[in-house]
Amino acid sequence: MKKKKLLALLLVVQIIIVNVLGLFPNFVERFYSNGLFPLLSKGSRVVFGWTGISIGDIIYFIAIILCLRWLWIKRKTWRKQYKDNLLTMAAAFSIFYFLFNFLWALNYRRVPLHEKMGMGKDYELTELVAFTKRLIVKTNAMHAQIEKNDSLKVVNPYTVEEIYAKSINGYQNLAKPFPYFAFEHESIKSSLMSTPLSYMGFGGYLNPFTNEAQVNCNLPKYNLPTTACHEMSHQIGYASESEANFIGYMASIYNDDPYFKYSGYSFALKYCMNNIAKKDEKLAKSLAPLISRGVLANFKESEKFSEEYDSFVEDIFEFVYDKFLKANSQKDGLKTYSKFVGLLVNYYSDKEL
Repeated sequence: MKKKKLLALLLVVQIIIVNVLGLFPNFVERFYSNGLFPLLSKGSRVVFGWTGISIGDIIYFIAIILCLRWLWIKRKTWRKQYKDNLLTMAAAFSIFYFLFNFLWALNYRRVPLHEKMGMGKDYELTELVAFTKRLIVKTNAMHAQIEKNDSLKVVNPYTVEEIYAKSINGYQNLAKPFPYFAFEHESIKSSLMSTPLSYMGFGGYLNPFTNEAQVNCNLPKYNLPTTACHEMSHQIGYASESEANFIGYMASIYNDDPYFKYSGYSFALKYCMNNIAKKDEKLAKSLAPLISRGVLANFKESEKFSEEYDSFVEDIFEFVYDKFLKANSQKDGLKTYSKFVGLLVNYYSDKEL
């Protein structure tokens, strides 16, 4: 009982400490994100990355079963032993909360990437439109390089495992101009929960306890390279979804393989078009004819995939994940994903695509 009370009390202390650390991002950046975390993350990838099996998924399965088993055993004790049961739950969550933050989640409190790279994140609609037109030209060119018929969608010829293996090349190239994006000891795996993830509306996730990049292997294959690179960015400590989208895009276009480049450019183009449509739908429609029919066919492929797995389950998990992001210093919640467009516009304000 004493241990349970102590762990429950420590949960409150931990929450206070984590929120206080959020006030000192430079401290977190120096001592955790660039100090302790790289050692923890590399160690985890070495330990769990040798097998293609998702160890983290298995751990989650076991944890869920144990939780359900405990609830079943305790189902008749809540009237008389509710205090003890609540203490048990608080103590267990205290351990979970400590491991979650210690092994990865303190990265939510690090210095924002746009500050680290010395660029802004805000933009005007005119700037977004100008950038999107440049991006359309680049995406069309990459499509033409791969597929000679401009009406046909790009079909990635690689196996899922080959895509994972090739993903590291983009980070190796990206690390030359940006050393803080260096990546070693890949641990990218197809999630055992890929079908549930499809219904939940997720392309993948990082397991914070094993540092495995869990990818939804059901996704349209043309988009899979950027999704894998996105999850890899979480592995090296970039928790923000907008930053992970930006880094995933960069690692894709820095890859030597044209299918990765196409995946990155088309990924960015889709986000830019969606952002324009939110501000001015007619303007977005006026830009659509500029996009190659083959690129639009790939976008249609993604839409068909989303429609196939559309269900109320996605709405529930989007609501929960939105609250989770907001509780972890991402005030825009799920909208954070599309915020990476601001990083793109500002990064390319004085650069060629």
